[in-house]
Amino acid sequence: MPDDRASSQRVHVRISGRVQGVFFRDATRQKARQLGLSGWVSNMADGRVEAVFEGDPGAVEEAVRWCERGPEQASVEDVDASHEEPRGESGGFEVR
Repeated sequence: MPDDRASSQRVHVRISGRVQGVFFRDATRQKARQLGLSGWVSNMADGRVEAVFEGDPGAVEEAVRWCERGPEQASVEDVDASHEEPRGESGGFEVR
């Protein structure tokens, strides 16, 4: 059985700016699902939003680029992205 992690990429992003209370998490979930990615998105106690995207490398990079803009109501100041070892996440993309 082939290891899907070999062709997958996983990126953990932390987005700062005006990103809570502007539907950032729901819009991120919609974008990730549109791109066929697995993972999750969550508000952080310090006002940032964090997300993990896992799947096709091109789709992951597109999701990270999308986070640099976010939904219309957001004002993104910074996106800190770190690559992680793929974990074979499946089951879609969820808001936590």
